[in-house]
Amino acid sequence: MSVDIYKKVRANPKFAELEGKRSRFALLLTAIVMVSYYGMMMVVAFAPDFMRTPISAGSTLTIGVPVGAVIIIGSWLLTGWFVSRANGEFDSMNNEIVREATK
Repeated sequence: MSVDIYKKVRANPKFAELEGKRSRFALLLTAIVMVSYYGMMMVVAFAPDFMRTPISAGSTLTIGVPVGAVIIIGSWLLTGWFVSRANGEFDSMNNEIVREATK
């Protein structure tokens, strides 16, 4: 693309809207993952007995295993949500901005 098209894209108010939406969404998902992961690490560090509590009497499976699995699977799901939204809403906004700039 030429420099003129880049200038038109940057000047388009829809570009600022796209940047804002994408940034807020990425920061929200990042915060969710970080809080859940570091929250688990804090529990492991300061209340380890909770994480090694068996799920049921006589069980060798502790609470920490499903909690860790939920965090990992939740991270995958959040990544999928971001990719889905990026390939849908964000890409269509981007294409519209570029189309307007190349007119």
